[in-house]
Amino acid sequence: MATILTETSAPAAGPVARPRPASRRRLSGLALAAPFAVLLLCTVLVPIGYAFYLSLFTDRLSGLGFDGFRQVFTGFGNFASVLGDPAFLDSVGNVAEYALLHIPLMFAGALIIALLLDSAAVRLRRIWSLAVFLPHAVPGVIAGLIWGYLYSPGIGPLNDILPFDPLGDGGVLPSIVNMATWQWLGYNVIIFYTALQAVPRDVLEAARADGAGPIRTALSIKVPMIRPTIFVALVFTTIGSLQLFTEPLVLRTFSGAVTSTWTPSLYIYEAAFISNDYGRAAAASILLAIASALLSAVVMRLSARRSR
Repeated sequence: MATILTETSAPAAGPVARPRPASRRRLSGLALAAPFAVLLLCTVLVPIGYAFYLSLFTDRLSGLGFDGFRQVFTGFGNFASVLGDPAFLDSVGNVAEYALLHIPLMFAGALIIALLLDSAAVRLRRIWSLAVFLPHAVPGVIAGLIWGYLYSPGIGPLNDILPFDPLGDGGVLPSIVNMATWQWLGYNVIIFYTALQAVPRDVLEAARADGAGPIRTALSIKVPMIRPTIFVALVFTTIGSLQLFTEPLVLRTFSGAVTSTWTPSLYIYEAAFISNDYGRAAAASILLAIASALLSAVVMRLSARRSR
């Protein structure tokens, strides 16, 4: 009996996807990065470059004052003038004292509240989160006016309750720290609470199975696992502390202890819009930007070392 062998034909292969040429991939990457590059150029690089250009010039009277003001190239003379100005140095000292009080107080409070919201003992987490975040939703000027009236003698109750004068020379710094902490505490609580929600629950259950209590779990597991988020928030808070402006500006109308150059930002505002010395204001702005960049680099370097 003959056996007939039939050959099964292989199915036809579909079209083979060819890899894109390197030039097309490069163009696609440039097209995707172009909006960010244009935005960075227009909102960051060009203003910084123009501020540096202004810092190299100053306005001086010419022709015995009859020809008006003309721009004179001074090189780094404006930078030397700002660094040698006692008012600018005092403003830097005020901001340093403010940061030393504000940053630890706000981070400790925000982290404790976030851990409490993340714990199983807290009910109605969404309502509590909204209540904590509400002060951040209040505009800074309005919040400053509210606190100014609360601090005012004869109007607000805090002047009679506090053991110090909140609008005096020794009490205006704690008053500003309180205003800023009240406004920004909820913002950082939401950031930390969101990071805590991303902690793997099986790790927490394993810690509970090993006998770790709530405090031990929070300090040994939760806080180390959200350390990158804490460092990022620390960078933003440090930059914001250097740029302190709204709270002392509003509080100036209530207290004579807050001068027009109480912070570097107020110093720049006074130089640019009151004294019309744009070269000095631009030089102070560049110095403030350099200080912010250096502090941010230090914090990020510390974050990279701790994460290794």
